[in-house]
Amino acid sequence: MPSDAAPPPGAGALPDPGILIVDDHVDTLYALESALAPLGYRLQRATSGDEALKQVLRGRIGLLLLDVRMPGVDGLDVVRYMRRVEQTQRIPVVLLTGFGFDPELSATAFRLGVADLVLKPVDPWTLRTKVRHLYDTHRRQVALERELSDLRARLREHAGEHPGGGPARPGRPHPAAPAPPPRPREAREEECGSLQKDRT
Repeated sequence: MPSDAAPPPGAGALPDPGILIVDDHVDTLYALESALAPLGYRLQRATSGDEALKQVLRGRIGLLLLDVRMPGVDGLDVVRYMRRVEQTQRIPVVLLTGFGFDPELSATAFRLGVADLVLKPVDPWTLRTKVRHLYDTHRRQVALERELSDLRARLREHAGEHPGGGPARPGRPHPAAPAPPPRPREAREEECGSLQKDRT
């Protein structure tokens, strides 16, 4: 039987991104937190769409578990706003609904790039499996993009590019580069003669 335990978080200057759980019913928040607690991730909560957007925009959110139907700003409104903002548009979102399967809701959700649509009440083991996969995949993607950006910066620095992207400064020839062809003897003698004339 697979284990729900997550590997211990690595030491770093910043905490790992959290999972934001959003629902206007406090009892549902407690149930979702209990289901996800064995994963060992940092859990945050919000009870409205407005509060969820504020937390997402502050940063350090790695996944959103979001109720669809909430008073005021509902779950789909939150997703629409997130997809328009560069810093939040790729955060994975799992939508939760307690109103059964709705083809129109499903079509709208997946058109907005929602990762999954889960019916309530949720099965804890299934929810942990989905969340762990989406969260870890997103973290790996972010880490790879950061490494690629650092590598490009190092390559530009090694090539001698200016920070603004100017042309590279000429460097020394590579040791394995072929030597230039020898100049003809007549050309060397003519050059030596002209140098002697200049000295006199």
